[in-house]
Amino acid sequence: MHRAIKSTGVVCLIAALSACASIAPRAPEQQVQARAETYWRARIAGDVKAAYALLTPAYRSLRDEQAFQRQFGAQIAVLESKVTNVACEAEKCIARVGLTTKPVVPGLGLPTVTAYLDETWLLVDGQWWRHEAP
Repeated sequence: MHRAIKSTGVVCLIAALSACASIAPRAPEQQVQARAETYWRARIAGDVKAAYALLTPAYRSLRDEQAFQRQFGAQIAVLESKVTNVACEAEKCIARVGLTTKPVVPGLGLPTVTAYLDETWLLVDGQWWRHEAP
């Protein structure tokens, strides 16, 4: 009986610690990675509204959603995106993103190509936003 109570206590302690870990705030790198992945999923899907919502408040104060769509188009010719690294300072992170596309050249069966870009994410009012020059 004593052993069963001990086992139950250990299980409860592990569950409590797991719950605390899930409540604890995520590191900036994790937050930016999640937001960058969301941004690129939206861009690939042509969800202008979702992508636009992740841009800095400063950009959104200068350009409306339609201007963003005119600047970048509704959908891009990217098959897949992957955030491969995020490096942060106090209020700025650089996310390295791999974008995979298939070049379309008639008559040539070209393979997919992955290009990498570094994008800037800024901390504004406690939230990470993708920086885009207006």
